[in-house]
Amino acid sequence: MEVFLHAVQGVLTLLLISAVGYFLAAKGWFNQQTEAVLPRLVNYVALPMFLIYSLVHAFHREDLGQLLYGASIPFLSMILCFFCSWLVGRFFKVNRQHIGVFHAAFVNSNSIFVGLPVTLALFGETALPYTLLYFFANTTFFWTVGNYSLSQDSAGQKKVSLFSMGTLKKIFSGPMIGFLAAIFLILTGLSLPGFFMDAAHYLGNMTTPLALIFIGVTLHKLDLRKIRLNADIVWVLLGRFVVSPLMICALSVFLPMPLLMFKVFIIMASLPAMAQIVVLSSFYRADSEYAAVVVSLSTLLSIVTIPVYMMLLSAL
Repeated sequence: MEVFLHAVQGVLTLLLISAVGYFLAAKGWFNQQTEAVLPRLVNYVALPMFLIYSLVHAFHREDLGQLLYGASIPFLSMILCFFCSWLVGRFFKVNRQHIGVFHAAFVNSNSIFVGLPVTLALFGETALPYTLLYFFANTTFFWTVGNYSLSQDSAGQKKVSLFSMGTLKKIFSGPMIGFLAAIFLILTGLSLPGFFMDAAHYLGNMTTPLALIFIGVTLHKLDLRKIRLNADIVWVLLGRFVVSPLMICALSVFLPMPLLMFKVFIIMASLPAMAQIVVLSSFYRADSEYAAVVVSLSTLLSIVTIPVYMMLLSAL
Protein backbone atom coordinates (compact mmCIF):
# COMPACT_ATOMS: atom_id res chain seq x y z
CA MET A 1 0.00 0.00 0.00
CA GLU A 2 2.87 2.36 0.78
CA VAL A 3 4.32 1.87 -2.71
CA PHE A 4 0.89 2.41 -4.27
CA LEU A 5 0.46 5.67 -2.32
CA HIS A 6 3.92 6.75 -3.45
CA ALA A 7 2.93 6.05 -7.05
CA VAL A 8 -0.30 8.00 -6.65
CA GLN A 9 1.60 10.89 -5.07
CA GLY A 10 4.09 10.87 -7.94
CA VAL A 11 1.30 10.94 -10.51
CA LEU A 12 -0.50 13.72 -8.61
CA THR A 13 2.71 15.77 -8.66
CA LEU A 14 2.89 15.36 -12.42
CA LEU A 15 -0.80 16.18 -12.79
CA LEU A 16 -0.37 19.35 -10.75
CA ILE A 17 2.38 20.60 -13.07
CA SER A 18 0.29 19.61 -16.09
CA ALA A 19 -2.63 21.50 -14.57
CA VAL A 20 -0.49 24.66 -14.70
CA GLY A 21 -0.23 24.23 -18.47
CA TYR A 22 -3.97 23.55 -18.71
CA PHE A 23 -4.78 26.67 -16.64
CA LEU A 24 -2.43 28.89 -18.66
CA ALA A 25 -3.93 27.59 -21.91
CA ALA A 26 -7.41 28.30 -20.57
CA LYS A 27 -6.28 31.86 -19.80
CA GLY A 28 -5.19 32.32 -23.41
CA TRP A 29 -1.45 32.35 -22.86
CA PHE A 30 -0.86 30.01 -25.81
CA ASN A 31 -1.80 30.32 -29.45
CA GLN A 32 -0.71 28.10 -32.35
CA GLN A 33 2.69 29.81 -32.61
CA THR A 34 3.60 30.12 -28.92
CA GLU A 35 2.38 26.59 -28.19
CA ALA A 36 4.94 25.22 -30.64
CA VAL A 37 7.76 26.76 -28.58
CA LEU A 38 7.35 24.24 -25.74
CA PRO A 39 8.12 21.03 -27.66
CA ARG A 40 10.92 22.82 -29.53
CA LEU A 41 12.52 23.90 -26.27
CA VAL A 42 12.29 20.35 -24.96
CA ASN A 43 13.49 18.59 -28.11
CA TYR A 44 16.24 20.97 -29.24
CA VAL A 45 17.50 22.59 -26.03
CA ALA A 46 16.51 21.07 -22.68
CA LEU A 47 16.46 17.35 -23.46
CA PRO A 48 19.77 17.11 -25.38
CA MET A 49 21.51 18.97 -22.54
CA PHE A 50 19.74 16.77 -19.98
CA LEU A 51 20.97 13.62 -21.75
CA ILE A 52 24.57 14.83 -22.04
CA TYR A 53 24.81 15.88 -18.40
CA SER A 54 22.94 12.89 -16.96
CA LEU A 55 24.56 10.12 -18.98
CA VAL A 56 28.10 11.41 -18.53
CA HIS A 57 27.57 11.52 -14.77
CA ALA A 58 25.67 8.21 -14.56
CA PHE A 59 27.84 5.93 -16.73
CA HIS A 60 31.41 4.82 -17.19
CA ARG A 61 32.91 3.06 -20.19
CA GLU A 62 32.60 -0.38 -18.59
CA ASP A 63 28.83 0.13 -18.20
CA LEU A 64 28.17 0.40 -21.95
CA GLY A 65 28.01 -3.36 -22.51
CA GLN A 66 25.07 -3.55 -20.11
CA LEU A 67 23.48 -0.63 -21.98
CA LEU A 68 23.62 -2.47 -25.31
CA TYR A 69 22.14 -5.59 -23.75
CA GLY A 70 19.38 -3.54 -22.08
CA ALA A 71 18.48 -1.72 -25.29
CA SER A 72 17.85 -5.03 -27.09
CA ILE A 73 14.92 -5.86 -24.79
CA PRO A 74 12.61 -2.95 -25.72
CA PHE A 75 13.59 -3.40 -29.39
CA LEU A 76 12.49 -7.04 -29.29
CA SER A 77 9.31 -6.18 -27.39
CA MET A 78 8.35 -3.62 -30.04
CA ILE A 79 8.94 -6.10 -32.85
CA LEU A 80 6.65 -8.57 -31.09
CA CYS A 81 4.06 -5.86 -30.44
CA PHE A 82 4.11 -4.85 -34.09
CA PHE A 83 3.48 -8.46 -35.08
CA CYS A 84 0.58 -8.59 -32.61
CA SER A 85 -0.87 -5.35 -34.01
CA TRP A 86 -0.66 -6.84 -37.51
CA LEU A 87 -2.53 -9.97 -36.37
CA VAL A 88 -5.21 -7.91 -34.60
CA GLY A 89 -5.57 -5.67 -37.63
CA ARG A 90 -6.03 -8.67 -39.91
CA PHE A 91 -8.34 -10.80 -37.78
CA PHE A 92 -10.50 -8.03 -36.34
CA LYS A 93 -10.68 -6.04 -39.56
CA VAL A 94 -9.31 -2.72 -38.33
CA ASN A 95 -10.31 0.10 -40.69
CA ARG A 96 -7.75 0.19 -43.51
CA GLN A 97 -7.91 3.99 -43.59
CA HIS A 98 -6.05 4.20 -40.30
CA ILE A 99 -4.24 0.87 -40.01
CA GLY A 100 -0.85 2.64 -40.00
CA VAL A 101 -1.95 4.86 -37.11
CA PHE A 102 -3.22 1.73 -35.37
CA HIS A 103 0.16 -0.03 -35.68
CA ALA A 104 2.17 3.00 -34.52
CA ALA A 105 -0.07 3.71 -31.51
CA PHE A 106 -0.19 0.02 -30.56
CA VAL A 107 3.61 -0.22 -30.42
CA ASN A 108 5.12 3.18 -29.51
CA SER A 109 4.72 4.94 -26.17
CA ASN A 110 5.22 8.57 -25.19
CA SER A 111 8.69 7.88 -23.80
CA ILE A 112 9.81 11.49 -23.29
CA PHE A 113 6.92 13.84 -22.58
CA VAL A 114 5.29 11.30 -20.23
CA GLY A 115 7.87 8.57 -19.67
CA LEU A 116 10.77 10.68 -18.46
CA PRO A 117 8.91 12.67 -15.77
CA VAL A 118 6.93 9.61 -14.65
CA THR A 119 9.92 7.31 -14.14
CA LEU A 120 11.95 10.02 -12.41
CA ALA A 121 9.04 10.75 -10.08
CA LEU A 122 8.40 7.07 -9.31
CA PHE A 123 11.92 5.64 -9.16
CA GLY A 124 14.27 8.61 -8.84
CA GLU A 125 17.49 9.38 -10.74
CA THR A 126 18.62 5.73 -10.63
CA ALA A 127 15.91 4.94 -13.21
CA LEU A 128 17.32 7.40 -15.75
CA PRO A 129 19.65 5.00 -17.64
CA TYR A 130 16.87 2.47 -18.20
CA THR A 131 14.43 5.20 -19.22
CA LEU A 132 16.90 6.40 -21.83
CA LEU A 133 17.43 2.87 -23.15
CA TYR A 134 13.71 2.55 -23.78
CA PHE A 135 13.65 6.02 -25.31
CA PHE A 136 16.47 5.06 -27.70
CA ALA A 137 14.64 1.93 -28.88
CA ASN A 138 11.25 3.64 -29.01
CA THR A 139 12.50 6.61 -31.04
CA THR A 140 14.41 4.47 -33.53
CA PHE A 141 11.49 2.09 -34.04
CA PHE A 142 8.95 4.91 -34.41
CA TRP A 143 10.90 6.92 -36.99
CA THR A 144 11.57 3.82 -39.09
CA VAL A 145 8.77 1.23 -38.90
CA GLY A 146 6.19 3.59 -37.36
CA ASN A 147 6.87 6.38 -39.84
CA TYR A 148 6.67 3.93 -42.75
CA SER A 149 3.36 2.49 -41.44
CA LEU A 150 1.82 5.93 -41.05
CA SER A 151 2.84 6.92 -44.57
CA GLN A 152 0.94 3.94 -45.97
CA ASP A 153 -2.31 5.56 -44.76
CA SER A 154 -1.54 8.55 -46.96
CA ALA A 155 -4.41 9.96 -49.01
CA GLY A 156 -1.84 11.75 -51.19
CA GLN A 157 1.55 10.84 -52.60
CA LYS A 158 3.65 11.21 -49.42
CA LYS A 159 4.56 7.57 -48.87
CA VAL A 160 8.11 7.16 -47.64
CA SER A 161 10.84 4.56 -47.88
CA LEU A 162 11.77 2.76 -44.69
CA PHE A 163 15.41 3.78 -45.14
CA SER A 164 15.04 7.17 -46.79
CA MET A 165 17.21 10.18 -45.96
CA GLY A 166 14.16 11.86 -44.43
CA THR A 167 13.68 8.90 -42.09
CA LEU A 168 17.33 9.07 -41.02
CA LYS A 169 16.98 12.79 -40.27
CA LYS A 170 13.99 12.06 -38.04
CA ILE A 171 15.89 9.36 -36.15
CA PHE A 172 18.85 11.67 -35.56
CA SER A 173 16.72 14.29 -33.83
CA GLY A 174 17.94 16.64 -31.10
CA PRO A 175 17.44 14.14 -28.25
CA MET A 176 19.08 11.31 -30.21
CA ILE A 177 22.10 13.49 -31.03
CA GLY A 178 22.38 14.40 -27.35
CA PHE A 179 22.20 10.71 -26.45
CA LEU A 180 24.89 9.75 -28.98
CA ALA A 181 27.11 12.68 -27.99
CA ALA A 182 27.01 11.49 -24.39
CA ILE A 183 27.91 7.93 -25.47
CA PHE A 184 30.85 9.34 -27.47
CA LEU A 185 32.12 11.27 -24.44
CA ILE A 186 31.86 8.15 -22.27
CA LEU A 187 33.64 5.95 -24.81
CA THR A 188 36.50 8.38 -25.42
CA GLY A 189 36.85 9.56 -21.84
CA LEU A 190 36.72 13.18 -22.97
CA SER A 191 35.36 15.75 -20.56
CA LEU A 192 33.64 19.01 -21.39
CA PRO A 193 34.49 22.26 -19.55
CA GLY A 194 32.86 22.71 -16.16
CA PHE A 195 30.97 25.84 -17.19
CA PHE A 196 29.40 23.92 -20.13
CA MET A 197 28.32 21.04 -17.92
CA ASP A 198 26.83 23.48 -15.39
CA ALA A 199 24.88 25.16 -18.18
CA ALA A 200 23.76 21.73 -19.45
CA HIS A 201 22.58 20.87 -15.94
CA TYR A 202 20.48 24.01 -15.60
CA LEU A 203 19.00 23.72 -19.10
CA GLY A 204 18.35 20.00 -18.63
CA ASN A 205 16.38 20.67 -15.47
CA MET A 206 13.75 22.40 -17.63
CA THR A 207 12.90 19.15 -19.41
CA THR A 208 10.34 17.66 -17.03
CA PRO A 209 8.33 20.81 -16.18
CA LEU A 210 8.24 21.97 -19.82
CA ALA A 211 7.11 18.53 -21.00
CA LEU A 212 4.36 18.40 -18.39
CA ILE A 213 3.16 21.93 -19.13
CA PHE A 214 2.97 20.97 -22.81
CA ILE A 215 0.80 17.96 -21.90
CA GLY A 216 -1.52 20.28 -19.97
CA VAL A 217 -1.79 22.62 -22.95
CA THR A 218 -2.53 19.65 -25.21
CA LEU A 219 -5.24 18.32 -22.90
CA HIS A 220 -6.91 21.74 -22.88
CA LYS A 221 -7.43 21.47 -26.64
CA LEU A 222 -9.32 18.18 -26.35
CA ASP A 223 -13.02 18.10 -27.02
CA LEU A 224 -14.07 15.13 -24.89
CA ARG A 225 -17.52 15.20 -26.49
CA LYS A 226 -15.99 13.99 -29.76
CA ILE A 227 -14.50 10.86 -28.21
CA ARG A 228 -16.51 7.80 -29.19
CA LEU A 229 -15.31 4.32 -28.30
CA ASN A 230 -15.26 1.72 -31.05
CA ALA A 231 -13.44 -1.57 -31.61
CA ASP A 232 -10.45 0.07 -33.32
CA ILE A 233 -9.89 2.37 -30.33
CA VAL A 234 -10.42 -0.36 -27.73
CA TRP A 235 -7.91 -2.68 -29.42
CA VAL A 236 -5.21 -0.04 -29.64
CA LEU A 237 -5.72 0.84 -25.96
CA LEU A 238 -5.38 -2.83 -25.05
CA GLY A 239 -2.18 -2.86 -27.06
CA ARG A 240 -0.80 0.12 -25.17
CA PHE A 241 -1.81 -0.84 -21.64
CA VAL A 242 -1.86 -4.66 -21.73
CA VAL A 243 -0.04 -6.26 -24.68
CA SER A 244 3.04 -3.99 -24.65
CA PRO A 245 3.92 -4.51 -20.95
CA LEU A 246 3.12 -8.23 -21.27
CA MET A 247 5.78 -8.47 -23.98
CA ILE A 248 8.36 -7.11 -21.52
CA CYS A 249 7.22 -9.70 -18.98
CA ALA A 250 7.54 -12.50 -21.54
CA LEU A 251 11.02 -11.41 -22.61
CA SER A 252 12.18 -11.20 -18.99
CA VAL A 253 11.79 -14.99 -18.77
CA PHE A 254 14.41 -15.49 -21.50
CA LEU A 255 16.47 -12.32 -21.03
CA PRO A 256 17.16 -11.75 -17.32
CA MET A 257 17.45 -8.13 -16.29
CA PRO A 258 17.92 -6.15 -13.05
CA LEU A 259 14.71 -5.61 -11.11
CA LEU A 260 14.75 -1.83 -11.53
CA MET A 261 15.28 -2.18 -15.29
CA PHE A 262 12.30 -4.53 -15.45
CA LYS A 263 10.08 -2.13 -13.51
CA VAL A 264 11.11 0.87 -15.61
CA PHE A 265 10.55 -1.04 -18.87
CA ILE A 266 7.09 -2.15 -17.69
CA ILE A 267 6.09 1.43 -16.88
CA MET A 268 7.56 2.75 -20.15
CA ALA A 269 5.78 0.06 -22.16
CA SER A 270 2.41 0.88 -20.55
CA LEU A 271 2.47 4.62 -21.23
CA PRO A 272 0.06 6.47 -23.57
CA ALA A 273 0.53 6.55 -27.33
CA MET A 274 3.29 8.73 -28.78
CA ALA A 275 2.12 12.31 -29.36
CA GLN A 276 4.02 12.62 -32.67
CA ILE A 277 1.55 10.16 -34.22
CA VAL A 278 -1.00 12.97 -34.47
CA VAL A 279 1.48 15.27 -36.21
CA LEU A 280 2.60 12.64 -38.72
CA SER A 281 -0.93 11.43 -39.47
CA SER A 282 -1.86 15.01 -40.33
CA PHE A 283 1.27 15.40 -42.47
CA TYR A 284 0.49 12.24 -44.44
CA ARG A 285 -3.18 13.24 -44.74
CA ALA A 286 -4.15 10.07 -42.89
CA ASP A 287 -6.91 9.71 -40.29
CA SER A 288 -5.62 12.39 -37.90
CA GLU A 289 -8.91 12.49 -35.98
CA TYR A 290 -8.54 8.82 -35.06
CA ALA A 291 -4.90 9.49 -34.08
CA ALA A 292 -5.89 12.44 -31.89
CA VAL A 293 -8.57 10.41 -30.09
CA VAL A 294 -6.19 7.51 -29.45
CA VAL A 295 -3.38 9.73 -28.12
CA SER A 296 -5.75 11.85 -26.02
CA LEU A 297 -7.72 8.96 -24.54
CA SER A 298 -4.61 6.91 -23.74
CA THR A 299 -3.07 9.97 -22.04
CA LEU A 300 -6.15 10.42 -19.86
CA LEU A 301 -6.34 6.71 -19.00
CA SER A 302 -2.68 6.65 -17.96
CA ILE A 303 -3.70 8.62 -14.87
CA VAL A 304 -5.30 5.35 -13.71
CA THR A 305 -3.01 2.75 -15.27
CA ILE A 306 0.31 4.12 -13.93
CA PRO A 307 -0.65 3.72 -10.22
CA VAL A 308 -2.15 0.30 -10.99
CA TYR A 309 1.09 -0.94 -12.54
CA MET A 310 3.10 0.52 -9.69
CA MET A 311 0.91 -1.38 -7.22
CA LEU A 312 1.46 -4.62 -9.17
CA LEU A 313 5.20 -4.02 -9.39
CA SER A 314 5.43 -3.32 -5.64
CA ALA A 315 4.87 -7.02 -4.99
CA LEU A 316 8.20 -7.86 -6.67
